[in-house]
Amino acid sequence: MKRLNRLKDEISPYLLQHAANPVAWHPWNEQAFIEARELDRAVFVSIGYSTCHWCHVMARECFEDEEVARAMNAAFICIKVDREELPHIDAVYMSVCQMMTGSAGWPLTVIMTPDKQPFFAATYLPKHSRQGIIGMMELIPVIEKAWKTNREDLVHSAHLISLAVKDALREKPGDFPDRELIHLAFEELSGRFSPTYGGFGEAPKFPCPHNIMFLLRYHRRTGDSRALNMATKTLDAMRMGGIYDHIGFGFHRYATDARWLVPHFEKMLYDQALAAITYTEAYLATGRKRYRKTAEEVLTYVLRDMASQDGTFFSAQDADTEGSEGAYYRWTDRELRSILNRDDHLLAVSAFSLQNRPEAREAQNTGEGVLHMTQSPKRTAEHLGMDEAAFYARLEQIRMVLFEKRSERTRPFKDELVLTDWNGLMIAALAKAGKAFGSRAYTDAAARAADFILRNMTDMEGYLFHLHRAGRTSGEATASDYAFFIWGLLELYGAGFDMRYLDSAAQLTRRCIERCWDSTEGGLFLASEGSSAVIARIKESYDQALPSSNSVFLLDLIWLSRITGDADLELKARQTLQAFSQTFSRAPSSHAFMMLGLDLLLGPIVEVVLSGGMDSTDMQEKLAALRSRFLPHVIVMHRPEKTAGELPEHLRDKVPHGSRTTAYVCSNRACLAPTTDTREMIELVMNTL
Repeated sequence: MKRLNRLKDEISPYLLQHAANPVAWHPWNEQAFIEARELDRAVFVSIGYSTCHWCHVMARECFEDEEVARAMNAAFICIKVDREELPHIDAVYMSVCQMMTGSAGWPLTVIMTPDKQPFFAATYLPKHSRQGIIGMMELIPVIEKAWKTNREDLVHSAHLISLAVKDALREKPGDFPDRELIHLAFEELSGRFSPTYGGFGEAPKFPCPHNIMFLLRYHRRTGDSRALNMATKTLDAMRMGGIYDHIGFGFHRYATDARWLVPHFEKMLYDQALAAITYTEAYLATGRKRYRKTAEEVLTYVLRDMASQDGTFFSAQDADTEGSEGAYYRWTDRELRSILNRDDHLLAVSAFSLQNRPEAREAQNTGEGVLHMTQSPKRTAEHLGMDEAAFYARLEQIRMVLFEKRSERTRPFKDELVLTDWNGLMIAALAKAGKAFGSRAYTDAAARAADFILRNMTDMEGYLFHLHRAGRTSGEATASDYAFFIWGLLELYGAGFDMRYLDSAAQLTRRCIERCWDSTEGGLFLASEGSSAVIARIKESYDQALPSSNSVFLLDLIWLSRITGDADLELKARQTLQAFSQTFSRAPSSHAFMMLGLDLLLGPIVEVVLSGGMDSTDMQEKLAALRSRFLPHVIVMHRPEKTAGELPEHLRDKVPHGSRTTAYVCSNRACLAPTTDTREMIELVMNTL
């Protein structure tokens, strides 16, 4: 039986995966750094997450290897960090790696002084040097010797790196931005757009749904057809490509090639949430049923495979199965022939192509047997001379046969961490889809997850925790936890106008400001001042795979200010934009989600107050008319049936006319004449935008 190290009692699945390593791992805590000072050793920090393919590779080659472990244990105090558990630590040292090496990713390797000041950074490292990458067995003695014989230079270098990082992470406020910045962001995205394959840039290619959300709003605001074409070309290419799981649904993390064909097979909860939001919005913006179908398929995958018994959602599924990346998802033509009858096989190969390009194998060796579509199902049906409905029915039968057969394989590992921020995104996705598609099942699922977090992942004073697993709740929430969960609560409020969710969103906004707001220069720090100490507090503004905490919180502030009438929240929104204006003026397209907030704040924003009973046919007709359209600049609220004294001032006088649901359409804090007619309400809204 293997001897377990200090990680054996941790809550993180990633740390538990390393509990049997011969490396004498510590979790990130002050005791580890105290021990480093007492033993006079440098600190080796390895950051990753449980479903990371290259983290697994480095673990097999290095951390499970007795020879490497002996060298590490003799030279360093070794610390394992789960980036999902401690995102603020990951964010700072990822910035360090980017600054020092020009690239970054996981696994992230940082060697630092006992004062947490880094002097070496890298990503994946093999056991022995190869292909220009230094190996652990060559690196360790070099660092160990330098620590003993050239300490002063190392410490000085670490100090200079830390100062440079602090300076780079400091956001310098500027002037309030204008609409020209939004146009510049669009032109930058246009310049990076791939007209052949969709998406932005070359390989590797990430979904970046926030870019699509920006383009859909830009088209809605300006009527520029280029924005809509870029959005739909990308959404279609992603849905047809190998990055999409055509058998079990959901999106893989990214494509390793420019054509979306060869995926990196991890499935992350946040990717599903953002994809569901984006395809839902694209359906509303275009009316194209395939976008609704994609959103519903993604949610089917999440509710089937990623939901806990408590109603919350797990964070990820692994890329690897039994040490082989993507084995669960790949097929051979021989397999398909053995599973399907001749006619079904012919139809399947017409609908799907197997990714077998030699260049893909050379690039990642993961493209073999990846299903993708070379043309839309509608065109395939036409090519086969089949009725479209009959073709779809046959294709679904084939998909179910393959799905059942695939379920007999060893399933990928599932990371059962429940993260507040990622659950907030999924709550937002479900609530938004519930509104758009008229699905009570989606809104109920969103409410169940939100209720669990409010009951079990908040403390007595109303502050959030970051994670939950196996009955244990842990970790101080970050700004992302607050911002993303508040977004989910606001979408949930809009789905049923339950005041509990609005009140909770307002309370958590206050708690977030207390913990994370920069009272000097504006904006949110990712972590509170009292959180696990690092060399600098980071304020996120750039979009990465996820939109930044500040960009989402910006939207939260705007929505809440308009719904509650709290002008101070809108002031905070303006301060947020000023806090980052110098940064995003240099690269506005890298702040696409922040542009959503800027666009909304510059206006016009239309507020629709519906006054009347929620269960009336009249009310439901008006809600359906609003929800069936893409109206991202419209904030809908309900005047609840309370005494006037309990309502915000701006809602008190908006009473129903007789027994009819009455709509008040307002903009710039002025309201048009109320109407009980649904068609007139929509005309007033569209004319005001």
